[in-house]
Amino acid sequence: MKLVVGLGNPGIEYQFTPHNLGFLTIDRIAERCNVEVVRRRCQALTAKVKLAGIDVLLAKPETFMNLSGLSVSKLVRDLELDPVSDLIVVYDELDLPMGAIRVRPKGGTAGHNGVESIIGALASEDFTRVRLGIAPDHPVGDGAKYVLSQFKKAQLEAIDEVLDRAADAVEAILQDGVAAAMNRFNRRVGC
Repeated sequence: MKLVVGLGNPGIEYQFTPHNLGFLTIDRIAERCNVEVVRRRCQALTAKVKLAGIDVLLAKPETFMNLSGLSVSKLVRDLELDPVSDLIVVYDELDLPMGAIRVRPKGGTAGHNGVESIIGALASEDFTRVRLGIAPDHPVGDGAKYVLSQFKKAQLEAIDEVLDRAADAVEAILQDGVAAAMNRFNRRVGC
């Protein structure tokens, strides 16, 4: 069993914001697998799917972004998983341009409170990440306000494409491994 967690905030007011790209990616994977992410488990909405021939639990923590580690650590323990080999976390990254995807086997927080919460709860930085760029073409004055603001209509087509690629990246990690997924997805936007 593998655990794929998308980070975000519960509630309709946050649904289509940059900070919820992780949740939206989980929804895209679920849609492809013809399931809904509705079963409550360990403070998360979950769904079981099979991806690349592997049993996977999709999860969207209901703890709000800054406390994501509470749910993720409970799921890891409940499923008896090794975060190094069994956990993939998908989340937004303000340090990457809109549309960019970066797959990493481990790393720091880069100021992301949800990732900081997970690292604190697991006492480890060693878990696979799929980072989704959300930085606009112009400078952002207030990052916290920007990540919680609704997407503009002009951005929706690009977001739809990013969600497809993010879902593909998760499947590639499961099927081919992190290194192969990094080679395939860690490219500059437009390449």
